[in-house]
Amino acid sequence: MLTEVTAIRYVTPLREGGSLPGIVEADDLGTYVMKFTGAGQGRKTLVAEVVCGQLGRRLGLRVPDLVRIQLDPVIGLSEPDQEVQELLKASGGLNLGMDYLPGSLGFDPLAFEVGAEEAGRVVWFDALIGNVDRSWRNPNMLVWHGRLWLIDHGATMIWHHGWRGLDKAATKPYDASDHVLAPFAPDIAAAGRALAPRITEELLTEVVADVPDEWLTDEPGFDGPDAVRRAYVEVLLERAATVGTRITLAERAGEGPSKAPEWLRVWVDGKASR
Repeated sequence: MLTEVTAIRYVTPLREGGSLPGIVEADDLGTYVMKFTGAGQGRKTLVAEVVCGQLGRRLGLRVPDLVRIQLDPVIGLSEPDQEVQELLKASGGLNLGMDYLPGSLGFDPLAFEVGAEEAGRVVWFDALIGNVDRSWRNPNMLVWHGRLWLIDHGATMIWHHGWRGLDKAATKPYDASDHVLAPFAPDIAAAGRALAPRITEELLTEVVADVPDEWLTDEPGFDGPDAVRRAYVEVLLERAATVGTRITLAERAGEGPSKAPEWLRVWVDGKASR
């Protein structure tokens, strides 16, 4: 089970994402990026964060630690931003926190090199969970202490937003042409050989057990939280067996501007010209 902490101070909102996550301090002296149950995307975003984040960590990928965060709505009474105040008021109770990585930089493919092995593992993992939010438009990766970290898995497992057509979800192809790591010649075959055998029923059962019951209750078509957990296990287990053969790496649809700061682009251009 995820460690549970209590938020004691709301620090600042992070306005890069549509869900308006915020930085909070907790009673364990930790600082976290908090994602709220009251956000417009709803609790399934938090379920996806837990399932995919914990699965990524179990596969050896770098994902910040996750915690359960209890929030008292009174913490938002002094917040001057009306939008943030309403979000905090709507999110009383259990929410999700991700360990804050101070000093980290947003990943930019023009500034940081990624080896074919690591790129392949990230692309294979994103194909497994159906991640549509790791493109050059929005990499959702950080570089911290010179290493690549994966964040923001809320836009994954699209099938759990309706559960209809679950049989097709297991064999759905994955187009990685716009994946931010596509230019690094990801070794997808090697990643499949290394990771697919590790996706076992036992592993997935342990991962989905970290999702709180209250985020799985009242799911249409299911008898209770354990039945919903079982559905996640079944589709991911079946998908892992063949997803490597369903990944497309074609020429990307377009080029996105670098999001690196000016000083970093100048430094990279200087290295390239030497």
